[in-house]
Amino acid sequence: MNHCLNARNKYPVICVGSAIVDCIIKGFDSAPISASGYFASSSDLAPGGEAVNQSVTISKLGRKSSAVCFTGDDAAAEILFGELHKNQVDTRFVRRFEEAKTPVTVMFVDETGDRKSITNMAHRFNFHPERDMSYLKEACALSLCSLFRAPFNDPEIVSAVVTEAKKHGLPVFADTKLPNANRLELEDLKDSLPMIDYIFPNEKEAAFYTGQTAPEAMADVFLSYGIKNVIIKLGPDGCFFKNASSTLRIPGIPVDAVDATGAGDNFAAGFICRITEGCSIEDALLFGNACGALSTTAAGATTALKDREQVLAFLKEA
Repeated sequence: MNHCLNARNKYPVICVGSAIVDCIIKGFDSAPISASGYFASSSDLAPGGEAVNQSVTISKLGRKSSAVCFTGDDAAAEILFGELHKNQVDTRFVRRFEEAKTPVTVMFVDETGDRKSITNMAHRFNFHPERDMSYLKEACALSLCSLFRAPFNDPEIVSAVVTEAKKHGLPVFADTKLPNANRLELEDLKDSLPMIDYIFPNEKEAAFYTGQTAPEAMADVFLSYGIKNVIIKLGPDGCFFKNASSTLRIPGIPVDAVDATGAGDNFAAGFICRITEGCSIEDALLFGNACGALSTTAAGATTALKDREQVLAFLKEA
């Protein structure tokens, strides 16, 4: 961790994962208003995808970040590049392919902020971050933003990227997703998991991969595979942390949630920022909780959170 602490103003956090444009529909009424028409209270286009969400939030929090992902050569890609450039995220390693379509997800958000999504085949484009890992040469930390989902739904890709990160002495963070194509299990990644320093499944994801229902039991399964630190995200109930020597439960921060899209990505970004600055686990968990809670107060994954000062003021009030 000293490599990151000594160079935190010089080297970026590398965020590898997906880049997506979300079409967010709120207040959808399933009763038709015409032969083929329906009504919703609002609809918005918002930049998203785990690599975009994490890298943008990390940059807003005052840290350097770099996105490693792919887009097509289309209008949706322009939205994503606009968001990344506006927030001073390094885009040198965003691969733009003429033969691909940028993934677009339709999100239906209800009055509590919970959402359902519709994806398409564009999410399965064959993106290979392991073929050129020059992004790791001058890095502070590596975040696998979407473990178990493309591009990290291939054990060989996961192994290649985390092995190279460890050669550079980098801490490795991993956020998880439920599978939507290749259905990997923890056993499929057993050789790579010991190289992961921190993992961030939410409660549903942790239950899916471990077969357990209680946070501590879930954490124990992840730890048994050699992962150093496990954080179970519990939504409005906060988070649960466990490693070989300690256990912590951090309560949630009440907010009027509008849209939970990207809340987990914001949590991970906040936690990564603080822990790589040398803060305690508890401080990093509290800060991550605040980032995740704040992000739900506006539509879109990167809309509500503005900067570090906002998060600290929010924490002070809470």
